[in-house]
Amino acid sequence: MLFDLPDPETLYAALLSRDECFDGQAFVCVSSTGVFCRLTCPARKPKREHCTFYQTIGECMEAGFRPCKRCHPLQAAALADPAISVLLQNLETHPDTRWSEDHIVKMGYDPSTIRRSFKRQFGMTFLEMARQRRLREGFETLAGGGKVITAQHEASFESASAFRSAFARLLGCTPAELRPNKLLQATWIPTPLGDMIAVSSRSHLHLLEFLDRKALPTELKRLHKTSDGGIGIGRLPPSEQAASELEAYFSARSDSFQTPLALNATPFTRQVWSALQTIPAGETRSYSDIARQIGRPSAVRAVARANGANQIALMIPCHRVIGSDGSLTGYGGGLWRKQRLIEIERQLKTLKKDQNT
Repeated sequence: MLFDLPDPETLYAALLSRDECFDGQAFVCVSSTGVFCRLTCPARKPKREHCTFYQTIGECMEAGFRPCKRCHPLQAAALADPAISVLLQNLETHPDTRWSEDHIVKMGYDPSTIRRSFKRQFGMTFLEMARQRRLREGFETLAGGGKVITAQHEASFESASAFRSAFARLLGCTPAELRPNKLLQATWIPTPLGDMIAVSSRSHLHLLEFLDRKALPTELKRLHKTSDGGIGIGRLPPSEQAASELEAYFSARSDSFQTPLALNATPFTRQVWSALQTIPAGETRSYSDIARQIGRPSAVRAVARANGANQIALMIPCHRVIGSDGSLTGYGGGLWRKQRLIEIERQLKTLKKDQNT
């Protein structure tokens, strides 16, 4: 499970006080209305005897409850937080701002509250997100053939050393290491759930990861070592195709990915990845389901390791694998993102069903 649930009395007290500490971590199912809610729901509070608490949305739905129309538990929690929405909007409209806590204070928000909210929902603070956005500007300058000093200024860094250090922390290499005209080239792909890095050759996509995935620097270093000549910077046809297909996916127009993939792994791991690609969008499987599917029912742990070794996110849909108890379990891209991806795909499935009727 995601964490050990407190006792029901503690959760009911949190429901009455709309305590944000448990928002998105536990849900209340109300027998008198047949709906389930976030613990911060603004609706009139139910009686204690009508409340049952579950840890995941899946458990609530399996118990026969439908989502509340007041607190919208199926939406990403960030969408229901006005402060987060305002700050994200300002990040888009003022991309050159070198954001600090002083800016947050001037906007009327408490920095510690904002820090906790962003960390809880996105796994990073607002200032870390803003810094990442600035690095993207520098990355795109380098991809267009610009010099490191130009990229540094485009990213609004005061010094070249600070730019190189930030770049290395994020990507595991310095800007100078991403030389042009390499067989493998990296590009930056923005998405509604966060920026991604794609690495491809002229024929295949080798990596597609969210930037805040902790394993990304290690994965990039591994590609550096195994590729002939390291990784360059630029956009090759498979990355172009991936960007186009991701745009269609997040716009709820298509759940089909046809980008050719380079599956550099052991035969067993490739077998697991192939099984993951058979899971329809809008559905989930457990590790034991996958183990049985590939004819290795006792290899559940090995399946979990192979699932975690996937470095082509979304196109090899490891986010569709959940715990046998219905919990989201681990995901390198963050549990909040895994939940949102599952929600997006359920919407896609519903749209496709409506179109076919």
